[in-house]
Amino acid sequence: MTESTTIRWEQDRSGVVTLVLDDPNQSANTMNRAFRDSLARVTDRLEAERDTIRGIIVTSAKKTFFAGGDLRDLIRVTPDTAQDLFDGGMAIKRHLRRIETLGKPVVAAINGAALGGGYELALACHHRIALDTPGSKIGCPEVTLGLLPGGGGVVRTVRMLGITDALLKVLLQGTQYNPRRALDNGLVDEIADTREDMLAKARAYIDAHPESAQPWDRPGYRIPGGTPPIRSSPPTCPPSRPTCASRRTAPLPGPAHHHGRRRRGLPGRLRDRPGHRGPLLRRTGRRTDLEEHDPGVLLRPPGRQLRRQPPGGVAPRKVTKVAVLGAGMMGAGIAYSCARAGIDVVLKDVSLEAAVKGKDYSGKLCAKAVAKGRTSQEKADALLARITPTAEAADLAGCDAVIEAVFEDTSLKHKVFQEIQDVVAPDALLCSNTSTLPITALAEGVERQGDFIGLHFFSPVDKMPLVEIIKGERTGDEALARAFDLVRQISKTPIVVNDSRGFFTSRVIGHFINEGVAMVGEGIEPASVEQAAAQAGYPAKVLSLMDELTLTLPRKIRDESRRAVEEAGGTWTAHPAETVVDRMVDEFERPGRSGGAGFYEYGEDGKRVRLWPGLREHFTRPGHEIPFADMQERMLFAEALDTVRLLEEGVLTSVADANIGSILGIGFPGWTGGVLQYVNGYDGGLPGFVARARELAERYGERFTPPALLVTKAEHGEVFTDAR
Repeated sequence: MTESTTIRWEQDRSGVVTLVLDDPNQSANTMNRAFRDSLARVTDRLEAERDTIRGIIVTSAKKTFFAGGDLRDLIRVTPDTAQDLFDGGMAIKRHLRRIETLGKPVVAAINGAALGGGYELALACHHRIALDTPGSKIGCPEVTLGLLPGGGGVVRTVRMLGITDALLKVLLQGTQYNPRRALDNGLVDEIADTREDMLAKARAYIDAHPESAQPWDRPGYRIPGGTPPIRSSPPTCPPSRPTCASRRTAPLPGPAHHHGRRRRGLPGRLRDRPGHRGPLLRRTGRRTDLEEHDPGVLLRPPGRQLRRQPPGGVAPRKVTKVAVLGAGMMGAGIAYSCARAGIDVVLKDVSLEAAVKGKDYSGKLCAKAVAKGRTSQEKADALLARITPTAEAADLAGCDAVIEAVFEDTSLKHKVFQEIQDVVAPDALLCSNTSTLPITALAEGVERQGDFIGLHFFSPVDKMPLVEIIKGERTGDEALARAFDLVRQISKTPIVVNDSRGFFTSRVIGHFINEGVAMVGEGIEPASVEQAAAQAGYPAKVLSLMDELTLTLPRKIRDESRRAVEEAGGTWTAHPAETVVDRMVDEFERPGRSGGAGFYEYGEDGKRVRLWPGLREHFTRPGHEIPFADMQERMLFAEALDTVRLLEEGVLTSVADANIGSILGIGFPGWTGGVLQYVNGYDGGLPGFVARARELAERYGERFTPPALLVTKAEHGEVFTDAR
């Protein structure tokens, strides 16, 4: 029999076969062609040698168990190759089903992360044991990429957990569980402290279950919670969980397909619901078995085509010692991220007390990680030892990179750079963390403008994965390459944009906020506005997000932008949201959460209580409504249309950067695949998007008029892509 290349067969004298996942060509196991071929060979051998086999253990030789589908394969899919991808996925499901119904106990010994296809592989086993190791994550996060599980995950989670828990715990939210939480939520059956303990428990299960089978393959099995009745369209949420609507399940295309598929995947429930948006991959063939009920569907190509290489011609260079100027929330988070990456940090503020307070932020994060078993006390102590708080500029000597993170004030930023530029290394990279101020203007405050660049971090820095790199007019290629290397060194995802007020992320999210606030000003019920944002898929509702940012900050940015436009000889076009913000701040003295009052009311502990009743009193027009779809798409289109304008203006130079930045940085709904992929995937393609934009413009204002670039691409049958 031909030898498997990615799955190693090990059989002991007692007849237990251990299938060791070990792709020799990758650092992680993925569901690629080599795995599919290996799985076919192993399955044939298992069936051929069934009588000599007492049980099967599936584990991995890698640090992770299985990383799931190979996104590189998905990115390369075209309409011409879609059928091949579909057939490959169906083949994997057939092989897993053959192993599942072999009549022998099959145990998944999950020795690390098992996400997506990796967890689906474990689901095909009769028993799942997870190694309780730091960094291990378990679940099906496909929905966050605009994908659906394609390896049997939908039907198996429904059979295992019931419809409600399968949807809310696994499929719709994309939650990634650590081993203990996975056990608590029913995703695994046991956890183990060591690899040896894990394998011993796997053997114990095999000893106790010589003729194992899945519960749903036994006579009389019933799905937990019962089987739902057939309807012509999916319910907005499981009948037993009426609060599900607040979890944003109904309107999202990804979750909507989950609703349809978890019903079609039930015995006797194989009819497609009419009228729903068809998947990209066409279903073919007659469904006759479990795996045939669960075809893989690619709703949106993932918007994470990461640009792995920095600008060419510059040798990679690591930062060894970084100066962080400003120990507030942003500076403290940046210091922690750098120290976690092994970089020595000098954290400077105007006083030693303030700098020490900034370091304490890292201390709290480390203590929390130790308490949860995510790191050891030794490693936490080493991280903290790399951060040196100071108020003295002289302590920055030898730093080969500077990241300034003081308040958004041009003169202040100039001042702090002038204090240290002659102290740090003579070729130190000079970075400013700013969300809106033009980098070219900030560079005027330093002598080496070619080494000056913008690094826009997102709050909280320790959690947010994106950094927006802003290239000023005089930023050199070497500085750009070094900034790219630094961002990757601290395990963040970089996108690169050209200089402009607000850059990409801050400018675009401002349109989302303005549109939501404008609807309040028009007299629409504020709770409906919040629900529209939630059900469009935004992780933060628009008015609550405005409160978090504070109403005074967007107003300050607006005033600066208007002044810049007028000084350049242009005419400022006021947005309908401006009046609402001005009244909230000036008339009602409600500046946002930090001020204790905004669009929401807050308790003494600072927690959000409810929408401020005064909104209804002062803004709402009883009986005034607009279509709910319009409310959702006004926010989505406002961001998408301005992203296209940024491409026109040359601020954005990469479609991938737009998609990545919109999801990882500013919370554009993940089901879309990114802001420009949302345009590509809209019903009717770009022509359909243009037609809908013109419809919104007629109803709600010229700001929805499609840009010339969008219209041209629509007329030529093109899409937004970086492909040449």
